[in-house]
Amino acid sequence: MKVIRAEILGFCEGVRRAVEMARQASLDGAERGSRVYTLGPLIHNSGVLDSLKERGVICLEPEDSADGIPAIPYDPAESPVVIIRAHGVSPAVEKELKRRGVTIVDATCPRVKVSQREAADYAAKGYVVFLAGEKNHAEIKALLGYVQDSSLGRGLVVSESAEAEAAAEELYRREPEAKTALKTVLIGQTTIRVEEYRAIGKRIRRFFPALEIVDSICGATVERQRALSELCGEVDALVIAGSKESANTRRLLSLALERGKPAWLVETAADLPAAIGAYKTVGLSAGASTPDSLVDEVEEALTQ
Repeated sequence: MKVIRAEILGFCEGVRRAVEMARQASLDGAERGSRVYTLGPLIHNSGVLDSLKERGVICLEPEDSADGIPAIPYDPAESPVVIIRAHGVSPAVEKELKRRGVTIVDATCPRVKVSQREAADYAAKGYVVFLAGEKNHAEIKALLGYVQDSSLGRGLVVSESAEAEAAAEELYRREPEAKTALKTVLIGQTTIRVEEYRAIGKRIRRFFPALEIVDSICGATVERQRALSELCGEVDALVIAGSKESANTRRLLSLALERGKPAWLVETAADLPAAIGAYKTVGLSAGASTPDSLVDEVEEALTQ
């Protein structure tokens, strides 16, 4: 079997930065005798999270509490450290962390930070902010929090074009003068596919022609999707390495299937299906939260 890697795959700079910050925080915490936590999974990759756990980094699950912040054992002499994950958190969560007196390490992806500032700015100007992405994704929840942090903030989360059109129509019917008087803007999850984002914007503009669309898609996401599209023309089947929890990894799988290629998402080499052995040339891609070690492991298993 011949294995061809996508030209661009695996860790993006935002994820690499977050992992490096968490590792450094674990070293600093060990030196000071401080416990180190992440507020939710730092990134969507179980192998990386297990590695951080071995270093003493404890993952707190925000969903286990009413305000999104689980109880953090606090000892003033210890000064616990809380790492904000790559997907970011809402201003309300960050304010609460500061109120509790913990040390914050902000590992939010810089590109996500840009989207957060834009969401806050538009909300403060009175715009209705349409957010394109997965409702339960940490990045979208944080963005919605930035919109709602403004006294004028109104945010609508839409996951696909039909839902976007329905939300826009409802808003238009509820406010008859909205078409000309209401200011609207669309901001997307950084990992959304370009085609999805354009389709959502097109549907909203049926009711709000003046809709402003922010170029919020991460360049790393676009590059990985482009590289995968090019790879589809060279191979018989594809394997996408990464976590099922990773939105950008799932989108790579969807893209491969849309191109008419047999494709599988694997979290470890052990997940490779027996059916893959029937193909002579297999393409290998990986999500932005997939470490190099997993890509190497999957490639070695394929070649064997």
